[in-house]
Amino acid sequence: MEGVRVLEVAQFTFVPAAGAILADWGADVIKIEHPVRGDTQRGFLYMGGIQLEADRHPLMEHPNRGKRSVGIDVSTPDGQEVLYELAKTSDVFLTNYMPQARQKNKFDVEHIRAANPNIIYARGSAYGDKGPERLVGGFDGTAFWTRSGIGHALTPEALGGALGQGIPAFGDSIGGMNIAGGISAALFHREKTGEAVELDVSLLSTAWWAAGASVTQGMEVGETMRSTMPNEAAPMFNPFLGNFLTSDGGTINLCVVSPTGYIRDTFEHLGLAELADDPRFSEVMPLIENAAAAAELVAESIRSKPFDYWREHLKTMKGQWAPFQSLIDLTSDEQAIANDMIVEYEASAGEEPFRVVRGPVQFNHEPLETTRAPQASEHTEIVLMELGMDWDRIEALKDSGAIA
Repeated sequence: MEGVRVLEVAQFTFVPAAGAILADWGADVIKIEHPVRGDTQRGFLYMGGIQLEADRHPLMEHPNRGKRSVGIDVSTPDGQEVLYELAKTSDVFLTNYMPQARQKNKFDVEHIRAANPNIIYARGSAYGDKGPERLVGGFDGTAFWTRSGIGHALTPEALGGALGQGIPAFGDSIGGMNIAGGISAALFHREKTGEAVELDVSLLSTAWWAAGASVTQGMEVGETMRSTMPNEAAPMFNPFLGNFLTSDGGTINLCVVSPTGYIRDTFEHLGLAELADDPRFSEVMPLIENAAAAAELVAESIRSKPFDYWREHLKTMKGQWAPFQSLIDLTSDEQAIANDMIVEYEASAGEEPFRVVRGPVQFNHEPLETTRAPQASEHTEIVLMELGMDWDRIEALKDSGAIA
């Protein structure tokens, strides 16, 4: 993306996450922030009940790494004029402001296209840019988790209530990747045809794409899967599928989806070699017919030894399995580390470096480099001087409050 400039008028995580991915890929992403408040998310003091430091803020670093921040009050005529001047030099305009705000502050598609007819205009919204709820706002917890059906599908019916989302900015980050992919396609289309398109991604459509296999099943047969409680008896057809407790309270997930060719090896690794010769379990059809009995034996065996034993012992098993880990556990996972899933960079405050999750795309096996998120309005003067704006005008705009 080197040579591509993205002008981002957005806040929170959904949409800014797209800018972060594009910055990782080499684009020059200019983040427009309010001259006084900055991105509203800078003021968040808690995330999931955990207190945050204003100058070492995960919710700012994750979706804003690698960008430059310019402070502009887009509600003022002078600020709007500066925004249009930036738009003239940009390839993409990226926003998640609602239609009312875009019209009021004159940065909707017609205003930005008046400054640059060749710009790709990308919108992120809660429920889409069409239909009766086009003007309705929403967040990750409403549009992605609650309304979409994902929260329902992941809440066991036996719980008797609804699970909270538990992962802040979950759908926001997925949706940001969708937007970044759409922008890439739009840039390719413009290169081939000369046409600059408008682009839309919503949190609701992101959720349905993420759950697309289940949604498609539901539309076809009228039923979808739903999470069950750990002790809830579900129909058993394959004893090599499911979560099994270890002796010290850990969990091992077995996921040998098709047992054909894996029966003997799986039983041997589970310390149940004799079952591979038991006529009840030695072939696939008998194994399916006697799945409940086999699953109890598997559970008993796994329950006899600790988590670390199984984590090491199952490494040579042919079938698929995984240790049940927390998000923090993954930070020390040797496979995650080997694949460069974490990037460390100099923080804007404090001596300790900041660690963030790398974007999931890797080119030629090389980890992408990135830099910290900007402080609010950190690059205003630099970026405006790059436009050719002289210092007298910059000072006048500062004095009027149009920029910071």
